[in-house]
Amino acid sequence: MAKDLLFEIGTEEIPARFMAGALNQFEKIARNIFDELRIGYGDIQVLGTPRRLALIVRNVVEDQADKSSENKGPSIKIAFDADGLPTKAAQGFARGQGVDPANLVVKDGYIYAMVHEVGKPVKTLLPDVLSNIIDSLNFPKNMRWANFDRKFVRPIRWMVALFGNEVIPFTVAEVSTGNITFGHRFLSKGELVVHSVDDYFTSLQENYVMVDQEVRRKVIREQVEKLAVSQGGTAAIDEELLEEVVYLVEYPTALCGQFEEKYLSLPPEAVITPMREHQRYFPVVSKDGKLLPVFITVRNGGFEHLDIVRHGNERVLRATLADAQFFFEEDKKIKLIDRLDKLKTIVFQEGLGTIYDKTIRIEHLALAIAEVVAAGNITSIIERSAKLAKADLVTGMVCEFTELQGTMGREYALLNGEQPEVAQAIFEHYLPRFAGDILPEGVAGKVISIADKLDNIVATFSRGLVPTGSQDPYALRRQALGIVNILIDAKYHISLDGMLSNAMDLLGIQNEKREKLLVEIEEFFRLRIKNVLGDENIRYDMIDAVMTTGVDDIYDTWLRAKALAADGSSSEMQKAVQAFTRVGNLAKNATVDVIEESLFTVDEERMLYLAYKDACQQIQRMTIAKDYPGILDVMIKMTQPIDIFFGAVMVMVEDVAVRNNRLALLKGITGLTRNMADLSKIVAL
Repeated sequence: MAKDLLFEIGTEEIPARFMAGALNQFEKIARNIFDELRIGYGDIQVLGTPRRLALIVRNVVEDQADKSSENKGPSIKIAFDADGLPTKAAQGFARGQGVDPANLVVKDGYIYAMVHEVGKPVKTLLPDVLSNIIDSLNFPKNMRWANFDRKFVRPIRWMVALFGNEVIPFTVAEVSTGNITFGHRFLSKGELVVHSVDDYFTSLQENYVMVDQEVRRKVIREQVEKLAVSQGGTAAIDEELLEEVVYLVEYPTALCGQFEEKYLSLPPEAVITPMREHQRYFPVVSKDGKLLPVFITVRNGGFEHLDIVRHGNERVLRATLADAQFFFEEDKKIKLIDRLDKLKTIVFQEGLGTIYDKTIRIEHLALAIAEVVAAGNITSIIERSAKLAKADLVTGMVCEFTELQGTMGREYALLNGEQPEVAQAIFEHYLPRFAGDILPEGVAGKVISIADKLDNIVATFSRGLVPTGSQDPYALRRQALGIVNILIDAKYHISLDGMLSNAMDLLGIQNEKREKLLVEIEEFFRLRIKNVLGDENIRYDMIDAVMTTGVDDIYDTWLRAKALAADGSSSEMQKAVQAFTRVGNLAKNATVDVIEESLFTVDEERMLYLAYKDACQQIQRMTIAKDYPGILDVMIKMTQPIDIFFGAVMVMVEDVAVRNNRLALLKGITGLTRNMADLSKIVAL
């Protein structure tokens, strides 16, 4: 009879930003272990609050499934002697498989052991299964407690492990499993005895714990939206903030507070950022999108004493906004251009100068990029924007609220009378700041963003600080992805090698170090390009096909991949792939490049040669125009003369001159695709 499994790990408060990843791991690890051990089950659900990680597995079978396997052993020559008796090798193999040597089976020149493993009671396996799940969970940061060697995200305080209504006994860090859990830290009545999975939900709900994070998410959203409407506005619900709040509380209750209208004279971001990033408040905006002097927060508890909680939150926000107003008023007294000298006091990276030095490099690199993308008509805007791009880093507002870098630069630039394009470029050069963020829209913002990120990547790589595994403290992967996405979005044809070389020149990187560094960074970008193409659901083989021919022009690589993905699965393209693959296999034997028409002996090769010459002319024009769909059409049209050629002509004839001439023709045809893709990489469907 199938039973439900409940496994809860009770801890001290887990950081909210760890929870989503931990729950995903929890489910994946459990599925993998159950599947590997042949334990049948129904649905799996993972639950999490700040004080617990819980796993619920429905309809777990009571007995592990039997396993029958046919295990291959040594060859017959090794397994039996001249008299047909098992050798030591066969006997050792049989002993290792737990079978009698007489029961070994001979097949295909080898011996096999037919092994049947009877499944064990699941109850006896669960202690090790659940203990292994704990050991397999990884977190960005772990901690030790007491005198234990055990590491976990936070100290484990209790564990519930029930199979049906029976406790599964095991111990971790001197904490033994049982059927006792705990409700809300302050509002519950103490220890709660759990008899089943359904009882678990009921007991926690009665003791002020909404254990299902999706239920909490829905409740929080509904409460926040309802309160915002009551204030005559709409809640600006940031999904990342909502995700964090979901894992900060076990029993959410939203409440509304107010702040003085005088703070609305600040730039909206200067009010929203302290609310959202520092206090975890939800802003409220009017129908026309203007910020209202109210905020919504979520407490971890019920509706009791909400006035006291509201008053406390209002006092905290009032002090934060007063600081913001003070910094804003003080910052306005000094123009951005007059702050540049102060950038000389801030070190960029060890051995790489100051932020002022970096600003000079960004300016030169941005102007070089602008020249390539024909943005010469706005050189003055790019130059001014790059010069002021980092000036807001020494303002009081950004020093206090670092999330406002770029945003305050834009605001101060406008207050200083700078051109709107300059102000916008100062803001946009930080874009994109995170996955899914907006990209720069202005040309100045695009080229300065590329220059800034490129300088960061080359500078950091030059110090040997290459991202490894999950470690990327300087967010270089995100910045490289940002460059790739900007180049594609802006449709810029720029040489990656050229940009990297320019950045190295500006950083003064010596020649003996450049070649190795260039290879490392280009490979780093190759992986980012592959990620971007993969996110667009382009097949891996097509990605490999276009990347094999080069990725120096990132936008060009994207164009080729999109063209190939659009036509690559068609029957016509599949035939073309097969034809060009056959051509390529023979062309490897070519020893000459010159094609002599006088050596043609049959009409089929003359016809192929004429088709080849026509294709060369068309592809040359189309390559200049970046018309990659057109190139694919030309390649598809080449399929018929190639097939006719192979149907009528023997390439590897005895006449050396004729053979070499035919191979030269095939080599030329293979070269038609070299600037588009390596079709041999494409997997035939």
